Amino acid sequence: MNPVPVAGVSRPQYAARLVMALVLAGLGVWTLHRYLPALIWAGILAIAVWPLYQRALRRWPPGKHNILLPSAFTLALALIFIVPMVLVAVQAGKEIHTLYDSIAQARTDGIPSPAWLGHLPVGSQQATSWWQDNLATPDSANALLQKARDSQFVSNSRELGGEIAHRAVLFGFTLLTLFFLFKDGDRFTAQLRQASERAFGPAGERVGRQIIASVHGTVDGLVLVGLGEGFILGTGYVVAGVPHPTLFGLFTAIAAMVPFGAPLVFGVAAALLVIQGSMVSAIVIVALGMIVTFVADHFVRPTLIGSVTRLPFLWVLLGILGGVEIWGLLGLFLGPAIMAALMLLWREWTVGPEGPAS
Repeated sequence: MNPVPVAGVSRPQYAARLVMALVLAGLGVWTLHRYLPALIWAGILAIAVWPLYQRALRRWPPGKHNILLPSAFTLALALIFIVPMVLVAVQAGKEIHTLYDSIAQARTDGIPSPAWLGHLPVGSQQATSWWQDNLATPDSANALLQKARDSQFVSNSRELGGEIAHRAVLFGFTLLTLFFLFKDGDRFTAQLRQASERAFGPAGERVGRQIIASVHGTVDGLVLVGLGEGFILGTGYVVAGVPHPTLFGLFTAIAAMVPFGAPLVFGVAAALLVIQGSMVSAIVIVALGMIVTFVADHFVRPTLIGSVTRLPFLWVLLGILGGVEIWGLLGLFLGPAIMAALMLLWREWTVGPEGPAS
């Protein structure tokens, strides 16, 4: 049945329809609220790789019931996330055995203070004294381990299995949604364009295009630059002799997706080198990390993100940090997209649709 034109609807009917639509929309959001992160992540991933997917469609046009290309893209994106997690899990499994052996030895023999503790530039005497009092003898080490066992951190870690299961379910729904976005993306995009035209007029499509451009710019400026930082510093970790350089490079790439996040990881890597007695290598890692992050955060990212979103990097940075605080990892993309849409509306309100970018 065709919808009745607005001109032929009385004010009470129009108000009732509006209320009904808002109530149904609210009920729908409430019903799906636990799965909204999965839907949003699927949308972000689909937007990020959509140009590549369109080129693949032109190269291999699908048949009427062809689902091979959507399946291939979905599987490829799944492996991008699954392979690093498997590597981390395997390495963590190896480290757990070492950790259990160390705990068992500490309970029977204590933990002797390492040689590097006496060579700290500041507080070496206090650190050595604390170690002797709390870890050097079996009784003191056992008491400290008991406190750690009873701590809130360990208590919370017992819920880790349930949290991992929940995340796995959300990841599965993300992949399922992503598959259907690839499969029916053109039709869904046309429906969104028509809906925004009816609801907001030409401004709706402009805001939508700005949000899409912001996601593309954020992927280039955060994800790709973060991967680049992880690769460069990972190479430095290998040369400097950092333990588990591959994992540290992976963690650096993830942390570097948030501006100024990489120093947390290469700082830990440098601290491990200091513990091993490699002071020169630690200084080199810190210097390399500061140079890489300075260039990335002050030159590369502002160019990649600002040129696409037409947004000053200060607002990009505030959008990222505020978005991460409110939305978690989703905020890496939602924050700049919201800021870009607001800036577009501000420009159109103040100088018109054809106004200058600045």
